[in-house]
Amino acid sequence: MAFSINPGVWPVMITPWTEDNKPDFKAIKQLCDWYVEKGCTGIFAVCQSSEMAYLTEQEKLDIARATAEAVDGRIQVVASGHTADDKATQFREIENMMKIPGIGAYVLVSNRLDQKNEGEAVFEANAQEIFDRYPEIDFGIYECPMPWKRLVSTEFLRKAGQQGRMVFLKDTCCDIQQIKEKLDICRDSNLKLYNANTSTLLESLRYGATGYSGVMANMQCDLYAWLCAHPQDEKAEELSQELTICSLIERQLYPVNAKYYLSLEGLSITTECRSKRAEDLTPTFRTEVEMLRQITKRMADKYL
Repeated sequence: MAFSINPGVWPVMITPWTEDNKPDFKAIKQLCDWYVEKGCTGIFAVCQSSEMAYLTEQEKLDIARATAEAVDGRIQVVASGHTADDKATQFREIENMMKIPGIGAYVLVSNRLDQKNEGEAVFEANAQEIFDRYPEIDFGIYECPMPWKRLVSTEFLRKAGQQGRMVFLKDTCCDIQQIKEKLDICRDSNLKLYNANTSTLLESLRYGATGYSGVMANMQCDLYAWLCAHPQDEKAEELSQELTICSLIERQLYPVNAKYYLSLEGLSITTECRSKRAEDLTPTFRTEVEMLRQITKRMADKYL
C-alpha cells in the first residue's frame, strides 16, 4: 500500500553544523520540534537545503535517522540524498536510507535520472529500473536545481501515477500553467504535488496542490501552514501577496540567512554552512533577516 502523505507544509530541512563541521544532532532535534510547533505536517530531509551534495553517505543516513527519531511519529518524513552519479551508489543509498524506521518515501532527484540530458527515454528507463528494483518502496521526485534543473514531464507523471509508485512531487517549475497540467494528471493517483514557489502557491492550492515544500518554511513556517489550510479564506489573497514579497529574501545567501533567522527564534543553530560562507552574511543581510522576523511576527498577529 502506498504511503499516504499528509497535506500541508513540508519544510526543506537545513543541516545545522557544530563548530568542528559535523552535523549538530542536538540542533536537529530542536529544529524538528520547531517545525512541529509551527504547524508542519511533514519534513523533506536530506535535500538541497540540507546541503546534501556536501554530505558523506554516512552523514546523510545519520541526519535522516536523527530527523525520524526526533519527529517520533508526530509528523511524516521523506528523504533524498540522491546525488551519486553511478547507479551502484545510487542503489546502495536508496537501500540504506529506506532501512531507517520512519522514512516514508525516498525522493529521487530528476537530474540524476538523465545526467547527460539525453532525453525522455533515458529518464524514464532509469526511473523504471529503480521502480522495478524496489517494488516495496514508495518514491518521490524533486526537480532539484543543482547541479542543473530538469523538470519532470507530464507524460512521465502520468505513467508513474498509473503505476502507483510515486507519492511526492516537489515542483520547482514556478509556472502555474505547468503546475495545473501536472495537477490534472495527479488527481486520480497517489502522487501529491507540493509547490516550492510562493508566488504561484495560492492559485495552485486552490487548483488542488497538496501543499508547500519550499525554502521559506525555514522562516515563515506557521504562515505557510495557515495558507495551506485556508486557501479559500478571504484573507488568503492578501497573505499570499505579502509572503511573495517576503520570499525574495531567498536570494540573499540562503541557507545561511535561514540559519540566522532560526537562531533569532532561539534555536541553537549557527550560521555555518558547507555550501556557502557564513562570513558572507553581511551586516546588511543580517538586518534584512531581523526585519523579516519582525514583519513575520506582525503578520502572525494579523492572520493566525
